[in-house]
Amino acid sequence: MEDEDLPAHLCRLGLTRREAELYEALLASGPGGRRGEAEATGAEETGVEGTWPEGTEPEDLGPELTRLRRLGLVTVATADRRRHVPVEPTVALEYLAHSRAAEVRAAQQAAVNAYRGWRRSAGTQRTDDLVEVVTGDSIVEAIETIEAAAEREVLRFDSPPYHTHGAANPIEIENLRRGVEYRVVYARSAVQHAAYYAVNIQPSIAAGEQARILPTVPVKLTVFDRRLAIVSMSFVEAEANDSLLLVHPSSLLSALTGLFETSWRAALPMHLGDRVPPALSTVQRRIVELLATGVTDETIAELLGISRRTLSRQLEQLNSRAGSVTRFQMALHAARNGWI
Repeated sequence: MEDEDLPAHLCRLGLTRREAELYEALLASGPGGRRGEAEATGAEETGVEGTWPEGTEPEDLGPELTRLRRLGLVTVATADRRRHVPVEPTVALEYLAHSRAAEVRAAQQAAVNAYRGWRRSAGTQRTDDLVEVVTGDSIVEAIETIEAAAEREVLRFDSPPYHTHGAANPIEIENLRRGVEYRVVYARSAVQHAAYYAVNIQPSIAAGEQARILPTVPVKLTVFDRRLAIVSMSFVEAEANDSLLLVHPSSLLSALTGLFETSWRAALPMHLGDRVPPALSTVQRRIVELLATGVTDETIAELLGISRRTLSRQLEQLNSRAGSVTRFQMALHAARNGWI
């Protein structure tokens, strides 16, 4: 963060512009502190630099300094209360951030309530508050906005086609980095898509996504924090994937969440467990991941960018290590021994 951006950032956290400029001036003025206070507040500088004039209280510099003290961003440096200095700001800034987050949530709810009131006044049926239809150019923007706002958990059934045309998902990577849990059940058709596997599935698993696979998934679904779901069309339902449903808290949302949990328990894991032998090469580890998905050897070779001959050689080495003969026995050994 550049120094000149500090007041703007502090204003976003709830400080006024004068409070932010005063705090920045205190940081810039060094141990003396007095000059920065005077410059930021417009107060006339008197007395010895770095100290308060005799008989002058800090509050004389105005309410800005008083609030900075109350928030815990500055404190007096000496027993005679003549000099102010910044203090370690973590606790104060976290308080400001939480306060602003609460204000944003309240504003968000007020806007939602106002919108629902408008819809009721326009004669829209009550059930429309629970399910909305999004179409056309608004789809991708809606998906990205909702996913970026996830706080705790994202549950997903993943299968083609894709509104984002099978591109990478940097929002998921960022959410995983900040602690949002992802559990995804992939349809086999998603894993068989080599480009999608390379740019989306594998990077997400590497970043911490918990991934499992089924031959097919019952519906294209994503549930965010168990408070909102997106339901899209699959190839079976439409040739053109040009609409989606937003499902708000309701018995329908609970049923969709329950459907995911049931399918999650039945699905096979796609990522390695804690007991995979460390001696396996990177390619061998990726092969083990893909064995349980049920895709063909040809698909595995394509996904990994290797020849069929190289894949056969790697499978022979894995079978030798596991004491297995067939591909199925290899996958069974990996599952029983906690490799996946």
